[in-house]
Amino acid sequence: MVAASSAVVAALSWKFLKIDCKLGKVSTDEALHYFDHMLHLKPTPPVSSFNLLFGVLAKNKQYSTVISLCSRLMSSGLLPDFITLNILLNCLCNTNRARAGFSVVGNMVRRGFFPNKFTYTSLIRGMCKESKTKEAVLLFKKMIKLGILPSVVTYGTLIDGLCRNGYTDNALKLHEEMIRTKDESSLIRKPNIKCYATIIDGLCKAGLMDKAKGLFLEMKSRGISPDVVLYSSLIHGFYSCGDSKEAENLYREMVDHGIQPNSVTFNVIIHALVEDGKVQEAEKLLETMIQRGVKPHTRIYNTLMDGYLLVDKLHEAEKIFVSIKSNGLEYDIVSYNVLIYGYCKNNKIEEAMKIYEEMIHGGLLPPPYTYISLIKGLFRIGKIEDAWNMFNQMQLHGQILDSAVYRIFLDGLCKNNRIPEALELLNSIENNNIKLSTEMYNPVLDGLCKSGKLETAFQLFSRISQKGLAPDVVTYSIMINGLCKRKKLEEAEKLFLEMEKNGCAPNLVTYNTLMRGFCQENDSAKAIDLLHKMAIKNLSPDASTMSIMVDLLPKDERCPEYLNLLPNFSPQEPTGR
Repeated sequence: MVAASSAVVAALSWKFLKIDCKLGKVSTDEALHYFDHMLHLKPTPPVSSFNLLFGVLAKNKQYSTVISLCSRLMSSGLLPDFITLNILLNCLCNTNRARAGFSVVGNMVRRGFFPNKFTYTSLIRGMCKESKTKEAVLLFKKMIKLGILPSVVTYGTLIDGLCRNGYTDNALKLHEEMIRTKDESSLIRKPNIKCYATIIDGLCKAGLMDKAKGLFLEMKSRGISPDVVLYSSLIHGFYSCGDSKEAENLYREMVDHGIQPNSVTFNVIIHALVEDGKVQEAEKLLETMIQRGVKPHTRIYNTLMDGYLLVDKLHEAEKIFVSIKSNGLEYDIVSYNVLIYGYCKNNKIEEAMKIYEEMIHGGLLPPPYTYISLIKGLFRIGKIEDAWNMFNQMQLHGQILDSAVYRIFLDGLCKNNRIPEALELLNSIENNNIKLSTEMYNPVLDGLCKSGKLETAFQLFSRISQKGLAPDVVTYSIMINGLCKRKKLEEAEKLFLEMEKNGCAPNLVTYNTLMRGFCQENDSAKAIDLLHKMAIKNLSPDASTMSIMVDLLPKDERCPEYLNLLPNFSPQEPTGR
């Protein structure tokens, strides 16, 4: 009687478990408990019972747990059925193990099961997740060749993979094929909003706004109503392409249709307003967002802070920083860094250091650009020892010191006339197998030339080639300027010719530097010769060039003659954004 009663209780428990599984109300811990319990029951429950648990775990994205439990199930001697194998396959593909998924398909075939559209959809999703898009397309074609008609989900999965991996045009073609293809009921397969949203988002990111708008209109003509996600993609796309009018029209259309903008939509518009310099309008929109009950992310505040700094309103940026916490949000790395950059730009290093300390105490590890901002700021106000301290802290916190960091530090030392320290640091870099770059040598060469140590500069200049590097246009310009300042014009001209011979094209700065040297020596002929070389190279003179010539020519007796020798420069094409 007791045994019968226990059996009834167990049956009822299992019945309720099945209901909870189907409703997705079973937690991971409960599922694991039931799995262990079922595995030790005699007789063992059917595989379908385990499938219910696997299904709910997979729905909760506990993919690794499902893979582990499937392994235990098979080790116990219980053979998985077709549903089990499909669940296992889906979990493997969602954990970037599509190759192992193909082994599961092999197991299916050996067991007499025939892979269906769900099987192929999982594999296609797995291949796309691993950026193996071409293999996913081949699998899709094989599926059709075998007579397995893809579902809307299959199409959507491949379309999503193509868009994510940059094959938006291919996704568009697949979308058109999807519309043309008929299923077994001879009905046109209808793409859903997810399919449209995926392609439209991909087209927007690729800047193909005409195609995106066309697809949007096609979708609406098919009776599919756009949602806030789709509108946000289009609004962002049009703003990114500079068509703010179309973006604003879409925003109004969205609101008129009763679709409330979400945090993503507001973030897109706020970012666009900030980029356009309309920071106060952006802040008003943030207030509207909060009034409508949409909770902003910290990144929206970061965008506003950055916007105020761009228009040199540090105080307003500070107020936005404070409002992050007052609105119940936490600072992130970007929040701290935007303000640190703002303080350093305005030479408020003490305030920047306080924010840095707060960031450290908050458990956030500063990225390299935090230290770069602080080091630049400290050098700007001449706090060399503090800059060294920050340089050391950077290493203590495990940051990798790359060539850009060393270049900035060397530049800071040289601009503060700490040339011996810069040379010592450069020697240390060379001796410690740190990756060298020409940019590291340039500030030191500039410092040496400006301090009159031309011989040392040329010794260092020769080391660049010895280290397997090539002097760039900045390097040559620095050295030519150093020679000109010492009135060694013959050597400067020789270096100028050597520069061209070595395949390093002089830029406008190089020409102006050498021309200024000729001006000091009242050598109008050579200055005009340089102008002709500039004209041949399609380099147009700037204000500095014109100033040099205006200073030089009137002093020369042959001024009228030289004026007739001035070259004609072709008008330059305007460089748009």
